[in-house]
Amino acid sequence: MRVFDTHAHYDSGAFNADWLELLASMPQQDVALIVNPGCGLETSKTAVELADRFPFVYAAVGVHPSDCGPWQESWVDELKKLAAHPKVKAIGEIGLDYYWKENPPKEFQQMVFHRQLELAQELGLPVIIHDREAHHDCLEVVRAHPQVTGVYHCYSGSLEDAKVLVKLGWMLSFTGTITYKNARKALEVIDWLPMDRIMIETDSPYLTPEPFRGKRNDSGKVHLVAEKIAQVKGMEAEEVARITLENGKRFFRIEEA
Repeated sequence: MRVFDTHAHYDSGAFNADWLELLASMPQQDVALIVNPGCGLETSKTAVELADRFPFVYAAVGVHPSDCGPWQESWVDELKKLAAHPKVKAIGEIGLDYYWKENPPKEFQQMVFHRQLELAQELGLPVIIHDREAHHDCLEVVRAHPQVTGVYHCYSGSLEDAKVLVKLGWMLSFTGTITYKNARKALEVIDWLPMDRIMIETDSPYLTPEPFRGKRNDSGKVHLVAEKIAQVKGMEAEEVARITLENGKRFFRIEEA
């Protein structure tokens, strides 16, 4: 079954030894498309370079909340220049992360998040949201930009928040964490969620699905996410793969594949 890994970080050092061979192997593994989001200016540049090199790879550019400490207003122009590339399909990975104590202050994260949502609105691009231990504040910032829509990557919020986001026009994306034993809340969301609002991802090299948990993740394992969703929904895995591929293409405005 052909699949779309809508979120993978091949700019990560975990792929330094074999990224070229690994990415080149993806079409043979039925991975039709990959989106590589940046987490800062340098990784956003790398994401664009990877998209230039592989026809099935696309990029998003943005500054992750954990990496926004050195933020300067000039970065908006830098991101705007990167986003002019035809294979840049979103602003991301952006959002809020209150999990790590060493992260920048909450108010500063929120300011950077607002600025990047404003940029997305200006450019007419969707956004890829990172929300960790910041559900209330993340939703408040999103509500302040009603003309911007996007996807909550690796969705970890409640069913109630999911219903709000769907009403606002947002997509939710799921990773290998839904295969873990403690995934009850995410499975409840998936059970309710309309199929036209679901995307799948690996977040490679992180969040490797069972039975490979603890090893490095890559896009060749995204089919395991589709299979788990199929199990929850009572559908064939091939149908979940087909629908999520079409959802991803529609969301990122990709005509190929």
